[in-house]
Amino acid sequence: MNKTAIFPGSFDPYTSGHHDIVIRGLDIFDEIVIGIGYNSTKQTRYFDIDLMVEKIEEVYKDTPQVKVVVYNELTSSLAKKHNANFLLRGLRNTTDFEYENTISQMNRFLNEDLETVFLITSPQYAAVSSTVIREVHRYGGNVSEFLPYEV
Repeated sequence: MNKTAIFPGSFDPYTSGHHDIVIRGLDIFDEIVIGIGYNSTKQTRYFDIDLMVEKIEEVYKDTPQVKVVVYNELTSSLAKKHNANFLLRGLRNTTDFEYENTISQMNRFLNEDLETVFLITSPQYAAVSSTVIREVHRYGGNVSEFLPYEV
């Protein structure tokens, strides 16, 4: 049986920390679908969603086990569409765990076949967040060390 995981997020932007979770997740899963979702709590994106798709696909151009999709629906519904029984999530700290645990419980309620697998962020990426990267980039700072592609 093929083990497929959805790695959902707004990925605004997709960081080296996200990339680390995907690479490590490939040791566990046969296929990972990176789902770039429209977050109803965020009115606008900083990085264009089509640009993120292009950049992420470029990162994994030689890794056919990784796909990128854009979605505007419940993550549990996206998982069903892709025959995925797993959600892959990264945790930087206990604050992330509190937030992700709540989402995980709801996803399990909506789709009882869906398990969430948490990977602890590698230490060198623990301080990397999309929010901080956006702010640094917005004010002209160099973010290249924190992204697996050029912007």
